[in-house]
Amino acid sequence: MSSLVPGIERALSDKSSTSNLKIEALVFTRLVMASNPPVVFHPHIQALTNPVLAAVNERYYKVTSEALRVCGELVKAIRPELVQSPSFNFIPYVQPIYSTILKRLTAQDQDQEVKECAITCMGLIISLLGDQLKRELGVCLPLLLDRLRNEITRLTTVKAFATIAESPLKIDLSCILGQAVLELTTFLRKANRALRLASLGTLNALLIAYGDKIGSSSYESIIIELSSLISDADLHMTALALELCCTMMKDKRHHSYAGVVVKERVLPQALVLVKSPLLQGQALQTLQGFFTALVQSASTSFDILLDALLSTARGSSSGGGPASKQAFHSVAQCAAVLCLAAPDAKCSSIVSMLINSVENSLGQDATQLLSLLCLGEIGRRKDLHSHINLEGVIIRSFQSPSEEIKSAASYALGNIAVGNLSKYLTFILSQIDNQSKLQYLLLHSLKEVIARQSTDDAGKVDFKGTDVQKILALLFTHCQSEEEGIRNVVAECLGKLAILEPGKLVPALKERTLSSSAFTRATVVIAIKYTIVDRPQPIDMHIKPCIDSFLMLIRDEDRHVRRAAVSALSTAAHNKAVLVKDLLPALLPLLYDQTVIKKELIRTVDLGPFKHTVDDGLELRKGAFECVDTLLDNCLDQIDPSSFIDPYLLSGLSDHYDVKMPCHLILSKLAEKCPSAVLAVVDTLVEPLERTVTTKMKPDAVKQEVDRNEDMIRSALRAIESLNRISGDASSRFKAFMNNVVKSGPLAERYNAVRHESDAVVTGDIMDMS
Repeated sequence: MSSLVPGIERALSDKSSTSNLKIEALVFTRLVMASNPPVVFHPHIQALTNPVLAAVNERYYKVTSEALRVCGELVKAIRPELVQSPSFNFIPYVQPIYSTILKRLTAQDQDQEVKECAITCMGLIISLLGDQLKRELGVCLPLLLDRLRNEITRLTTVKAFATIAESPLKIDLSCILGQAVLELTTFLRKANRALRLASLGTLNALLIAYGDKIGSSSYESIIIELSSLISDADLHMTALALELCCTMMKDKRHHSYAGVVVKERVLPQALVLVKSPLLQGQALQTLQGFFTALVQSASTSFDILLDALLSTARGSSSGGGPASKQAFHSVAQCAAVLCLAAPDAKCSSIVSMLINSVENSLGQDATQLLSLLCLGEIGRRKDLHSHINLEGVIIRSFQSPSEEIKSAASYALGNIAVGNLSKYLTFILSQIDNQSKLQYLLLHSLKEVIARQSTDDAGKVDFKGTDVQKILALLFTHCQSEEEGIRNVVAECLGKLAILEPGKLVPALKERTLSSSAFTRATVVIAIKYTIVDRPQPIDMHIKPCIDSFLMLIRDEDRHVRRAAVSALSTAAHNKAVLVKDLLPALLPLLYDQTVIKKELIRTVDLGPFKHTVDDGLELRKGAFECVDTLLDNCLDQIDPSSFIDPYLLSGLSDHYDVKMPCHLILSKLAEKCPSAVLAVVDTLVEPLERTVTTKMKPDAVKQEVDRNEDMIRSALRAIESLNRISGDASSRFKAFMNNVVKSGPLAERYNAVRHESDAVVTGDIMDMS
């Protein structure tokens, strides 16, 4: 900094400096200050303050606004820690900075950007230096309140008040607090979404810091406005609204009164929300906290609220029908946190009631399903081993004729095991070995146990070394199962376990790529697919050196193994292309080979009166083209489009419906990204595209076949439109095809619809970029 500061001073103070030089110097200063510890700048504060404050008074608005942003960083630097005895004497700089910013805040005729920067900077000054400005607060706070009432500056001021409210200095806002809360409350009904979101956050911060100074009438007004914001139309806003409700109900002075109003105004909306199939993530987490806070506010009986929740899922409230699958999970999670908030005896009685409900609700699928999910959610958070034969009750539910009940029972058993690994994990492992007919469901239970290792704190488990060894031995044994469904669950379990124990699992999986069993080879490749997620993981460094051992199985003699390798390559290219880019020169020819129709994979099945042709290579070809599609998005620089288009893409364009669809998409992308390569072979593309768009269905075709054919024609027309955009007069054959087939006769109307669709997408992309 010692060598940089003189240059910054000269750029800002020299009379010959242009406005552009000053702006660049200020932007540089702001970025340096934002990305380095404050102590680095303490020796240079004096040298920086004077030229920066002088720049605040410049006439050119761009210089002024950037200087105000630097002032904000200066304020953070001079007092980084709000302690009694700071390491840096910041007091001499308080008044000069405050006075300069106040002058800009009070000025009337200035640019919008300058106004907003001045408001933001004053918010930082009050939040970090407010204890040194007690006499000045009576001037600057009313000014900010005035800006809050101004439609042009209100959003920025709302955020500035949030900064002030969150200050540990507990700034005295008594002169404007009531009026500010009133203004913020009215903003909750405005159409501007950003304003409503910011107002919710600021109100929450104000209530946390100054709740004891805000009257009950203000609480009621806020709650009334919040009730209209809670819906699945905007889950982010809903989460903030529910969080604000929780804050009010936790306030010691107002919690009982707030709880009563919330119960009357907000609870009905919350019970509708919990039934939404869209509810997830932060909104669901906050809703759980909302129900807990409502019970703890003593305004709502635990039994009444739990019954209302359970009734919502069963569909008995308001005469509604049964809830969606997601709603059952949402209700179960909310019910679980409610039970945990109750005394142990009460929670135990609820668990007993749920167990009885599972046993005695045969034929009542909704009740049984909800009871199982509730048991799972409670068991994940609390050890339920004191309830005798709980696991036996759940296992019996595996025999239900309802697939949803079976799935819920599997989920429940896995989550209950999380609450007491030593008892229930051993039970699950022994049952997998002994109950061959229930292996699929029991493996799903095991998957839940493994998955909870890396989820939220509620139900996070830690395996012992012996646990991992037992699980591994069992999973590797079932790699050779004849049932594909079981092998897929085993692969997912291995993948999730590998993320947790990469040092043990990755070498073990690699070793089994040489197994004599094709099912085992396919399973370990799929397992590797589940380890490649879209965020950085410690396992990445273990996978990269050996991923070729898995992906090179794309040349395996068994089609199941090849399909698994293609799927793994597609996942890697989508989530972490860096893992496979260096391998693509060797992999691409092998991948392209999987797109070719292989006669040895086509067989004829004799069904008595007639014969049926089965193409065992169809799924592999479809997966291979979908993999190429992914590679075009993320690894285009590694692909030679000419060698792929002819013959592989041409072959795909004449293949089965399931193969043609991804080929049309690939052709559209190539036309956009590699137009010269496509134009070189555009004549040869005409024939397969013409055959597709002129396909006529048999008179006795069923509706599903007709719809599929229509989808295929639309898909082909989109590809044709992409070619038309780049063709010009390059090909007389393509031009004739467009004029004689596509733009005339029965296809013309459908083509025009596709073209308008395409134009709308392009226009939208341009608007997004601007």
